[in-house]
Amino acid sequence: MKKLMRNDPCWCGSKKPYCECHMDFDKKIEMYRKKFHKVPPRSIIKNEEQLQGMRESSKINIAVLDYVAENIKVGMTTQEIDEMVYEKTTAMGGIPAPLNYEGFPKSVCTSINNEVCHGIPSSNIVLADGDIVNVDCSTILNGYFSDSSRMFCLGNVAPEHKKLVDVAKECVELGLAQVKPWGHLGDVADAISKHAKENGYSVVREVGGHGIGLEFHETPFVSYVIKKGTGMVMAPGMVFTIEPMINAGYPDVYVDDDNGWTIYTEDDSYSAQWEIMVHVTDDGYEVMTY
Repeated sequence: MKKLMRNDPCWCGSKKPYCECHMDFDKKIEMYRKKFHKVPPRSIIKNEEQLQGMRESSKINIAVLDYVAENIKVGMTTQEIDEMVYEKTTAMGGIPAPLNYEGFPKSVCTSINNEVCHGIPSSNIVLADGDIVNVDCSTILNGYFSDSSRMFCLGNVAPEHKKLVDVAKECVELGLAQVKPWGHLGDVADAISKHAKENGYSVVREVGGHGIGLEFHETPFVSYVIKKGTGMVMAPGMVFTIEPMINAGYPDVYVDDDNGWTIYTEDDSYSAQWEIMVHVTDDGYEVMTY
């Protein structure tokens, strides 16, 4: 990369002089690199204009999930959820990011009970009393992406399934508390996996969180089964999702052979997941979606 002089425009696109923007940041990154830590590439560090675009996209994403929360009920089909998401997203000026993404046929993912993630909405799937359902919503607005998911407990949910949903949310909250500038993604993973295991649950290994913003899925892959002090350094300007998939049984999963998308628990145990989108700031974090 071309060496920037102090008064050159910063590489981040802020139009500020390098010395007033990312010069000290680069020195710190280089210090971590020399100590053999995994550091973020410049391409995933967002400037303020980009962050603001992501915040506007996030407003739609949150509003859509709020709308689902107000209307989801026993007897509804998952196709009806898909229609709600499409209509609300487009009415607010956004585009549902999952629609036609790598061939995904719907506007939202709806994953029920033993479905870990990527459940495809259908008019043949009716929500039943006692179901736990993950609704995973993602939005594009003016080229900026946002993403989050929530769990919904329908009707008379068994206590052991309600506990799984609650612990999965606690895992996200404990992971979030570990988001600090110049910490490591492994710090987040360690807090999540410890809490899951303390409650007798397991954490899915193959699927995790991701960077996001200018694309739907960016570097890094966010694992929840790596050790504290490992993984990519969390630098200010990074944005990624925290979305551990917590299984009541074993962590093993498989992909539906018929649709190529839906992931299930291998042992047919229930699975729960909440997802938030987090921006690493100079002094902590900003939750962008929930």
